[in-house]
Amino acid sequence: MTARALWCTAPGEAQLRPAQVGDGIHVRSLFSGISRGTERLVLSGKVPSSEHDRMRAPFQEGEFPFPVKYGYANVGQAIDGAIAGRMVFSLFPHQTEFRLPEDALIPLPDGLPPERAIMAANMETALNILWDSGAGAGDRIAVVGGGLVGLLTASLAARLPGAEVTVIDPLPERAAIARDLRCAFTTPDDAPGDQDVVIHTSASQAGLVLALSLAGPQATIAEASWHGAEQVALPLGGAFHSRRLRIVSTQVGGIPPDRAPRWTYRRRLTKALDLLRDARLDALISGQTGFADLPDAYPDILADPATLCHRIIY
Repeated sequence: MTARALWCTAPGEAQLRPAQVGDGIHVRSLFSGISRGTERLVLSGKVPSSEHDRMRAPFQEGEFPFPVKYGYANVGQAIDGAIAGRMVFSLFPHQTEFRLPEDALIPLPDGLPPERAIMAANMETALNILWDSGAGAGDRIAVVGGGLVGLLTASLAARLPGAEVTVIDPLPERAAIARDLRCAFTTPDDAPGDQDVVIHTSASQAGLVLALSLAGPQATIAEASWHGAEQVALPLGGAFHSRRLRIVSTQVGGIPPDRAPRWTYRRRLTKALDLLRDARLDALISGQTGFADLPDAYPDILADPATLCHRIIY
């Protein structure tokens, strides 16, 4: 069996290389998804040395910073084994085919097109963010950053009964998508204050500063962005203490403590796939590229702020 995989080989450079297929059930890739925020940091070589172990993807090869085979959004068809013929999701990098143990493969639920299932890892992150934020029914919820994870999180928040969800992003073209997901939309200049929960996903200092300014008294700001090696300065004087604001980190690598006794990682990812059975989410696929063309296109896809989820076709 001959397989090829995408490797990040130097800052801003990627190439296709022959790949090992491993042991287990044979999967032939149909689609994979680019997770712009994390993969951009990986391609730029900006994963901090302190995070090299914690930021490993489940089936990563190589070591940070380079060369490294990275990614975690693959949808393929199982060719053999007990699930032969099924469409399956796995946290596998961009590669034409591979083998994995059956417990690393999750069959897609009925009604979920494989073309959309590439967003499962991002939806899993969005679900974890919503849990960590503590958002509840009837809350005013602001999501600062209308990228893929921000919009998926907003889509989940909008399903809470009576919740008033606002997506805040400088790109006005995100307005139509947000409104289709039953969320309000505004640019940063017109963002509403006095929010019960503010979720920050823009991966920028300006976005986090804005998030702090929108929080109502004793509100929670959930920091979902990963800033890599960048240092972020925050205005923690002024009203931060008098308003008793609370900043919480959220990261998909850990299940929130109040759910950990009941939720496994597989249960969470299975639920994420189920939550993708919403045709409105197809609008979050912002483009697609053939796998053979990926090395040349990859840097531009990651650099483009308009990229949401970019689909790779095999």
